[in-house]
Amino acid sequence: MDIHEYQAKKILSDFNILIPKGGIAYSPEHAEYQARDIGGNKWVVKAQIHSGARGKAGGIIICETLEEVSEAANKLLGKTLVTHQTGPKGKVVQRIYVEEATDIKKEFYLGLVFDRSSECIMVVASSEGGMSVEDISKDKPETIIRAKIEASVGMQNFQAREIAFGLGLDAKSITRCADAIMGCSKAFSQHDATMVEINPLVLTADDHIVALDCKMSFDDNALFRIPEISELRDKSQEDPQETYASDRDLSYVGLEGNIGNIINGAGLAMASMDMIKLAGGEPANFLDVGGGATPEKIVKAFRLVSQDPNVKVILVNIFAGINRCDWIAEGIVKAVQEVDVKQPLVLRLAGTNFEKGQQILRDSNIKYVEATTLFDAAKKAVNAIEGEVA
Repeated sequence: MDIHEYQAKKILSDFNILIPKGGIAYSPEHAEYQARDIGGNKWVVKAQIHSGARGKAGGIIICETLEEVSEAANKLLGKTLVTHQTGPKGKVVQRIYVEEATDIKKEFYLGLVFDRSSECIMVVASSEGGMSVEDISKDKPETIIRAKIEASVGMQNFQAREIAFGLGLDAKSITRCADAIMGCSKAFSQHDATMVEINPLVLTADDHIVALDCKMSFDDNALFRIPEISELRDKSQEDPQETYASDRDLSYVGLEGNIGNIINGAGLAMASMDMIKLAGGEPANFLDVGGGATPEKIVKAFRLVSQDPNVKVILVNIFAGINRCDWIAEGIVKAVQEVDVKQPLVLRLAGTNFEKGQQILRDSNIKYVEATTLFDAAKKAVNAIEGEVA
C-alpha cells in the first residue's frame, strides 16, 4: 500500500526527522489559507498523487505570492498527471500540499527497501539527490552507497554515520544526517514498510538535514496490525479493479491482454498465463481465488473479471486439492446467472470431486467450452477470441 507525500512526512516527523512546515488543501481558498498560516514569502504547491516525477509532469509549482498559491492550486486540483510511474492513464489530483520553500545548499538521495535476496533491509544513498535512483545509477554510479541492515538487530549508529560520512558532509552535519538515517530505519521497521524513499534529503543553508520529499510503501499483509497506517489508504489513487479485488480477499493484478483468468493457486495462475502466451494469446489478469474458495468467492471473481472491458473470453482453471470442484462448479453456475456473464467461458476442472463438479455444470445448461489440460484450456481460450473476431 502506498501513501501520499504529506502522510509519509508526518510519519518521518514522529521519528524526529525535520520536514518543512506545510499543510494539506482541497481548494484554492484552502491553499491560500495554508500559505498564510505557514508564513514567509515563498511557497511550494505540490500535487498529491501516488507517483514520483511529479515535477516533470507539472505537479510542483513554486509561488511567491498568495495569489500565485491560489492559482497554482486551481491549476492542479482536478488535473490528471501523467508520469512514467502512473502509466498513460495518469492519476487525478484531488488534494495538494502547500509547503514553505527551503533554502537548499545540497541535495542527497536516501532510500530503504526490503531486499528479499539477502533477507535484509537495504539502504541506498547518494550524494546526487533530486533525480531518480535509476538515473543516478546510470549516470553517476560511483556516488551510490549501499549498506545492509540485519532485521534482527536493526540499523546501528556506526552504519548510519558511515553512510553520512560517505555523502561528503562536514562533522556537524554528519551527526544530524546519521540521526535522520536512524529515524528512517526505525520508521521502516516499526511500520512494516517495504520502501522508504527521501528524494531529496537536503542540507539547508543553516546546516540542517531536512526531508524535502518522501515516498513510503507498506506490506499489505501486515496492515491488520498497524491500523493507523491502514487508515491512510487512498482508494482514489488505486486501480478500481485491484481495489475491488483486495477488498474481497482476491489476489489480482491487471494486465494488458484480453483473456481473463480465474484460477486457484498462484503457481497454477502463473503457469496458465505462460500457456496462454504459448498458445498465442495475451492474459488480461492474474487472479488467484485461493485454495478454499467458496461459491460466493467465485461469484465475486466473475464479477471482477467480466466487468473488464478488455476481456473477450474467461478462462477458469481449477486444480482442486484443498478446494473442491463441486464448490467451484456451483460458483460458476451462480455467477453466470447473477452476473450476466457475456464472454465465452472455457472451463478446466481437475482434482477433488471432479465428477460432481462436471455433473453440476452439465445439469445447469450454461454454455461453456470444456478443456482437459492446461494447454488445451489456453488454446481453446485463444480460439474462442479468434472465432468471435471472425
